Amino acid sequence: MSARRPIVVDCDTGIDDSLALLYLLASDDAEVVAITCCSGNVEAHQVAENNRGLLELIGQGDIEVALGRTVPLVRPLEITPETHGPRGVGYAELPAGRRPLSERHAADVFAEEARQRPGELTLLCIGPLTNLAVALEREPALPGLLRRLVIMGGAFRVPGNTTPVSEWNIHCDPDAARAVMHAWTAAIEADPGVARILALGLDVTEQAVILPEHVVALARRAGSRPDDSIALSQGEDPMRATRSVADNAVIRFVADALRFYMEFHATYDGFYGAFIHDPLAAATALDESLVRTEALAVDVEIEGALTAGQTIADSRGLWHRPPNVDVAISADADEFLRRLIERIGALAERLGVAATTPDVAP
Repeated sequence: MSARRPIVVDCDTGIDDSLALLYLLASDDAEVVAITCCSGNVEAHQVAENNRGLLELIGQGDIEVALGRTVPLVRPLEITPETHGPRGVGYAELPAGRRPLSERHAADVFAEEARQRPGELTLLCIGPLTNLAVALEREPALPGLLRRLVIMGGAFRVPGNTTPVSEWNIHCDPDAARAVMHAWTAAIEADPGVARILALGLDVTEQAVILPEHVVALARRAGSRPDDSIALSQGEDPMRATRSVADNAVIRFVADALRFYMEFHATYDGFYGAFIHDPLAAATALDESLVRTEALAVDVEIEGALTAGQTIADSRGLWHRPPNVDVAISADADEFLRRLIERIGALAERLGVAATTPDVAP
């Protein structure tokens, strides 16, 4: 493995966010400096409880968890319990986190950590960009202090998943997304050496599909018994008969969270599996060779009656602006899924059956 990459994760945890966090926390090449919380899939205070509980589950509760702004910059708050469940983690349960929330605001975490190690820190945003927009108001120099900003957001050459043209993370706070795009454009115009944003939109994240057989492979990699192959099978009652009976707490969490997500996709997308958008973004933050990109000038529509939240990429250079985003246009989904099974499976194996979920958070 190469040297560990310091990374701050801003998320709205969320089933696929939780898998993204597990991926990073299982990766020898990642140093998770802090986890910050925004509203999106669920409200930010629930996000904080989910993040603290997940860290407790895997014995890494010493990592800082910081709350950010709890509502979008301009628009009313939207959450999606029908997608992720009322607490954001489907049917899964998590222990209560024992370390209190950080006294720092998420925006200050971004700026302070970037100043401490200029040019080294990766900021991974896998929820709405609200906290980052606030951070840019407080520290306009932030784009030049980061090694890279990686976001999961947008739909560039494919339809949206929230409106016909908008992806969920951008839809929730398009004003914040637009502020981020404009901040990076201004920073690059002032200093062409500033790294462009790396954006993984639905163009590539919907290539990352996890199926029941992948969860079985994960359980087997972890040495979990039983491996949930019956409950996860696509028979008469796929994954609905019972909660996971795996003896490994990490595998139980993953299986129970994903069962809810797979049921959602079966209802709305016509297949029994799930798009795991955020874990692909997390994996790419560590290894950009997983995706192929195109450098483009990108902006976000905030006023259109039908198009608010649309990410617009200037493929022909008609705006005469410098590219501010490396837009992912293809991904090696098979290699990503192999790594996900190996890394999270190895983490679960190390924890073994000793990891349990007592004192479940209400």
